[in-house]
Amino acid sequence: MPAPALLLSLVGVLAQAKAPSTTPLPNPASEATKDLTDLSQACDPDASWLCQKVYEWTGWSWLAGLTEWLVAKPFKALVILGVAFVVNRIVRAVIKRVMQRRLDNEPSRLRTRLREKTPNVLLRTGESNLRAEARVQTLSAVFRSIASVIIWFTAIVMVLEVFEVNLGPLIATAGVIGVALGFGAQNMVRDFLAGFFLVVEDQFGVGDIVDLGPDAKGTVERVTLRATRVRDVNGVLWHVPNGQITRVGNKSQEWARALLDVQVAYDTDLDQAQDVIRRAAEALAADHAWASEILAAPEVWGVEDFAESGISIRVVLKTRPASQFGVLRELRARIKAAFDAAGLVMPPAGRSEVWVHDADRDADRSGPPAETG
Repeated sequence: MPAPALLLSLVGVLAQAKAPSTTPLPNPASEATKDLTDLSQACDPDASWLCQKVYEWTGWSWLAGLTEWLVAKPFKALVILGVAFVVNRIVRAVIKRVMQRRLDNEPSRLRTRLREKTPNVLLRTGESNLRAEARVQTLSAVFRSIASVIIWFTAIVMVLEVFEVNLGPLIATAGVIGVALGFGAQNMVRDFLAGFFLVVEDQFGVGDIVDLGPDAKGTVERVTLRATRVRDVNGVLWHVPNGQITRVGNKSQEWARALLDVQVAYDTDLDQAQDVIRRAAEALAADHAWASEILAAPEVWGVEDFAESGISIRVVLKTRPASQFGVLRELRARIKAAFDAAGLVMPPAGRSEVWVHDADRDADRSGPPAETG
């Protein structure tokens, strides 16, 4: 090849080597930078504004995601818990105020009956206030506890959702634990349910004289959803689980009755005896010290029973709740004094002097006379 042609060929090869390539070469640094500056990789569509702001300020997706996890989500959880705390306090205060307003404004059945029967009796008494306040406090505690459980349960579920915790296994575990506790604590659940209905239905309250069973007879000192405390006449305090209460005998609800059977001898003039008993009971009802305890005029119902020791004459007085016992004690003393003044004699204790003739029994015993030889 001639020298000029060879020189031209070498110049062409060198020119092609120096010319820029049209195919781009891969750049690892640019790929990494692209990943770090991708907003969709840093923040979810429902992410907070803080994640986007950090991404805009720094341009690093990993820092924006870390900020979202360490700052934004705990902040959301704290806000939810704070709102739950405030709502819980407001709801509890509203429940307490509503129940207290009901106590102050709505007359109880006891005061309604007292207004209808005896206008001169005070409508707001210490005993009725104590019972009504205890009932309102118990109901208020129940409703406030239910409200608190609902509010805090909702808040906890929302917090777990913020941290993207799967609630399925937790709910399943809670269900298994609830079943186990239900079998193990069924008596306690029964006590709470029975106590709730006892309070709601107002079967008895603090200060009532009740009969809850063979031994639990006395004055109610405290009523809770779990148990009832009753102190008997000997001073013994009985703790009765509400679930074991199968019957309730309330001797001091709305009104009471002082009932007394007075025995007189068989040879006593019954009209005179009833008149003496009636005048003694009316004098008791007219006494200023006892007038507020008796709600209606005394009634002598008449002969109640023929006993071996004498004839029973029944007298009754309608009284305020739990006042029948004191009225009965005073009535016995006044009737005894009235009998002594009238010269009437009550049958003596001990052997009966009454002889009962039974014609049929005597006829059965009668027969042909015995033969004598």
